[in-house]
Amino acid sequence: MIKNLRAVLRYFLIWILFFFLERLVFLLFFASKLNGVPFGEMVKGVFYGMWMDVSTAGYFSVLPLLGFIVWWLIPSVTIKKQWICIYFRTLIILSSLITVINLNIYREWGSKVSRRAFEFLLASPGEALASSISSPLLLSSIILIALIATGFWLSKFVVNNSPKQGKFKYKLPVALLLMGLNFLAIRGGWQLAPMNESMAYYSSTPILNHAAVNTEWALLHSLMSGSGNKNPFEFYKKEEAEAIVHELYPQVSSDSTQSILSVKHPNIVLVIMESYTADVVESLDGEKGLNPGIERMLKQGILFDRIYASGDRTDKGVVSVLSAFPTQGMKSIMKENTKQAKLPSLFKSLKALGYQGTYYYGGETEFANMKSYLLNTGCQELIDKSNFEEKDMNSKWGAYDDVVYKRVLDDSQNKKQPFFSTLLTLTNHEPFELPVKAKFKGDAVENKFRSTAYYTDSCLTAFINTAKKYPWYKNTLFVAVADHGHRLPKNIYEIYDAHRYRIPLFFFGEVIKPEYRGTRVSKVGSQTDIAATLLGQIGVTHSMFPWSKDLFNSEVKGHAFYSWENGFGFVNAENKALTYDNTSKSVVYTSDGFKDNDSSSLRHAKAYMQRVFAEFLSY
Repeated sequence: MIKNLRAVLRYFLIWILFFFLERLVFLLFFASKLNGVPFGEMVKGVFYGMWMDVSTAGYFSVLPLLGFIVWWLIPSVTIKKQWICIYFRTLIILSSLITVINLNIYREWGSKVSRRAFEFLLASPGEALASSISSPLLLSSIILIALIATGFWLSKFVVNNSPKQGKFKYKLPVALLLMGLNFLAIRGGWQLAPMNESMAYYSSTPILNHAAVNTEWALLHSLMSGSGNKNPFEFYKKEEAEAIVHELYPQVSSDSTQSILSVKHPNIVLVIMESYTADVVESLDGEKGLNPGIERMLKQGILFDRIYASGDRTDKGVVSVLSAFPTQGMKSIMKENTKQAKLPSLFKSLKALGYQGTYYYGGETEFANMKSYLLNTGCQELIDKSNFEEKDMNSKWGAYDDVVYKRVLDDSQNKKQPFFSTLLTLTNHEPFELPVKAKFKGDAVENKFRSTAYYTDSCLTAFINTAKKYPWYKNTLFVAVADHGHRLPKNIYEIYDAHRYRIPLFFFGEVIKPEYRGTRVSKVGSQTDIAATLLGQIGVTHSMFPWSKDLFNSEVKGHAFYSWENGFGFVNAENKALTYDNTSKSVVYTSDGFKDNDSSSLRHAKAYMQRVFAEFLSY
């Protein structure tokens, strides 16, 4: 029995060793890019990448493991050992080829080999050949031969004996256990988020993250994700769609922007509140009694009362807020490593002005590939679940909001000003757990949501009240916005209903000029407008954010766009909304007062969706 288990484990470990050699080759090949990088930082990649190596080894072990189990459980069935050897060597050849191709793809594109590379090869073989001419063919050939030779040498250790027989009643549970463990290896463990590339990300140096990512896993994932070249939202010719969208973003004068701040470069604390729909904000016609703290703050702040979320999920909301990039329907650019790295971001723009950028989240930043997005778009410091004590991991998602707010305050004492701190809350999320007594009684999900929304409000209020005791407070602008709306607590809005996307956005702090405190901005806007609005206040161009508009600029007309899986909506300057379903090719929702003959909104909606997805594909 033990010898049989050793044979299975040996096959698995051989692949781990081979993947280690591939990673070493990658680092040596790009040694010139690693000047100044501490050796210890490079070594970390081995450990971070091993998790993904285990997952890939699990995929490569499926067929051999099934063959082994059949061979072991049914003595009359004979599987020749050379077949397993042939299978192993075939994968070695393919893996070696992928490794060498990846080296040259990365050399040219700065990204790892993916479906895009193969699509490029099949669609434009001439251009692909031209692109490879400058590749170091001799060195590539040497590496390929060396990897294949090493793999073939390792193959003699794969199967060197037949399975030992034993009692069936012992073999069957062991066989089931082996299959279960292999599935767990493929998934990457039993944590909330299944295996994704973020789990291998650990550094602010991109190439170290790319080295840590298992090349075979990344390619397999990319191929399994389906074709990414076709735009499912083609309504107009390219030039026409561009012209229609341009109507929404005309040239405006920066002199038309109201200056609402008394400080040019304030600290900025951006709070992205999980699922904090407008329906829990009394000042936005939401239910009363759910946000007493925010209501008090609004008397000294600025409320934007016609703001809409760009999408329906956190991964889309975070990108819309930080990168001002609209949602792409069924796609999520946060999950596309090669695309996300090309996005602009507030972290990048503010870093250029000397801001220190930090992102706080009490959960797993690997979830939805968030960590790689943040590191790829300029986040200098990332504080997540791994940075908190085990005693603080009291909810399904991680640390409760009050714990994370406390960490922000503790860190602030040592931060150089100006700083840009972003915090994503998590408590107001299913299953709506609380570390305190629920405000609203009962097990109804609506009341659980109300209680966590109330808790979210109390934590934000306590955070700002405590911040008033710190010297940096008087030089700080606080910005609060939701990551997306929610069907709760009213539980009446479908995914296509514009009410589902309405969210709060408000500014607060002593840096706001007295005459603007307690005011409202009723221009229709989106999460994507936060970037231009903030940069406009500190006198910086926002041209790198083409989908963002300055809500304080009097020449800017309001509008908002939102989308979900295969549909999208548009809110015009009069705050009238329309939603289009791309499956049925029809308008499925219009808000009260919407004029049937207002074809311009549908035209804008279609062109907007077409151009956003086209830009997504072009990255």
